Amino acid sequence: MPPLFFAETRKITIFGRFCFLTNESMAGIKCIGVLTSGGDAPGMNAAIRAVTRSAIYNGFAVKGIMRGYKGLVFNEIVEFKSQSVSNIIQLGGTILKTARCKEFTTPEGRKAAYDNMTAAGIDALVVIGGDGSLTGARLFAQEYNVPIVGLPGTIDNDLGGTDSTIGYDTALNTIMEAVDKLRDTASSHERLFFVEVMGHTAGYLALNSAIATGSEAAIIPEMETEVDQLAELINHGFRKSKNSAIVIVAENPKTGGATALAERVKKEFPQYDARVTILGHIQRGGSPTAVDRILASRMGEAAIEAILDGQRNVMIGIENGKIVYVPFVKAIQHNKGIDRNALELVKILSI
Repeated sequence: MPPLFFAETRKITIFGRFCFLTNESMAGIKCIGVLTSGGDAPGMNAAIRAVTRSAIYNGFAVKGIMRGYKGLVFNEIVEFKSQSVSNIIQLGGTILKTARCKEFTTPEGRKAAYDNMTAAGIDALVVIGGDGSLTGARLFAQEYNVPIVGLPGTIDNDLGGTDSTIGYDTALNTIMEAVDKLRDTASSHERLFFVEVMGHTAGYLALNSAIATGSEAAIIPEMETEVDQLAELINHGFRKSKNSAIVIVAENPKTGGATALAERVKKEFPQYDARVTILGHIQRGGSPTAVDRILASRMGEAAIEAILDGQRNVMIGIENGKIVYVPFVKAIQHNKGIDRNALELVKILSI
């Protein structure tokens, strides 16, 4: 008999504290819906696969919701079987598609979403996405008392309560490969290259890709209010012994972006030939790395365990290699903080 019908006790961790819960509170759940929302991230398909098969293993029916919350509002809901997720773990993007949905931001849209969800027999949701997706999940759960578990699917790695997010490692490797190729050109032409990477509110991609590529600096939003990062680079970091340099820049408006920084160099430091490369959406594509496939698989299975444990309004996180349940309100706070030691490491290794 599936574990759903057992009154077994499970021990889980919520921010370092052990809690004991039973399955009895989830006895009414028979069908789980899964959707991907917001920007796509490599590993989302691995997460969909893990959620689907873990749910079926535990006796649940599964419904796939197309195009994120838009699929709930406009009733794009399909039945998922185990074979529905065959041969997708290696694929980038998301087989469920994803879309922005203005309608879901309105009470009327959420009411339509709830009506379609209940008509399809869905009792609980697994939402895979970033901060906007989890913010929507939190509001929807509060309004309609829907059990929802989130998975952190975003390359930005900017969600609180988790050391890494699904897609982050793949994006980091994509940036590394691009910058490695760009360095050949930078060296040949003796230029200062500004490479813009994603990270709308956080500099994790910029900082760690700078370390991985041996770049001369990382300009990130977390430091913009503390120091003139460009002036510091030119005056202290760009050594005369180097005839080229690569600077990784987070796309956040606080940094000015790569284009604005290059324009400033032309005006204030005309002795340098500054060029710009914006990697853009290439960072979100591609086959997920082993790290992201394993992370997504673990988190997907943990989402079903959370539902069995009676959890709701939580995101599945990973801390020191252990699965944790993170309240939505904590996950979306954007107070994760940057590793100052990593910043110092970039400076030390760039001499």
